[in-house]
Amino acid sequence: MSMWWCLQLRREPASVPLARRLLLDAMGSAGVDTEISYELSLALSEACANAVEHGRGERSDAYCVTAYLDGDQCRIEVADSGPGFRTGALPPNLHPTLPVDAESGRGLFLIESLADHVRVRNKPGHGGAVVTFDKTLKWQHRDGDGAGGGSAAQSGGSPLLAAG
Repeated sequence: MSMWWCLQLRREPASVPLARRLLLDAMGSAGVDTEISYELSLALSEACANAVEHGRGERSDAYCVTAYLDGDQCRIEVADSGPGFRTGALPPNLHPTLPVDAESGRGLFLIESLADHVRVRNKPGHGGAVVTFDKTLKWQHRDGDGAGGGSAAQSGGSPLLAAG
């Protein structure tokens, strides 16, 4: 299966669970394994939260989320119009060494932990940061009869709804 969608969201906290819910619903409709869906939605939440917190730009107070599902691969991109990443601010493994009691700064580390590949860059020439991450998908095992309306596998599972 192949699908993609792109959202332009206002840079406000309420946009984060909206993006997460749309991703979970799309993954559930495509039949993606709920654990993989949850991991991708958590990584997306972190990337969106970073865009909301750091992505204020002179040209736009919005950010864009694009998700691509193609075969067994998913790529998600979150782009904002803020100042971007400071040159040299990120080591090759994306996350700085943080004190154990740090209350922020763990978003990129979490994204890197949940995804197979992460790329962080600045938009050339216009300002803004772009966080792209990829993950290999696994699929739900469905009953042979095709029944199962309303099952946790179809909805993404109740724990995912509560995590929003």
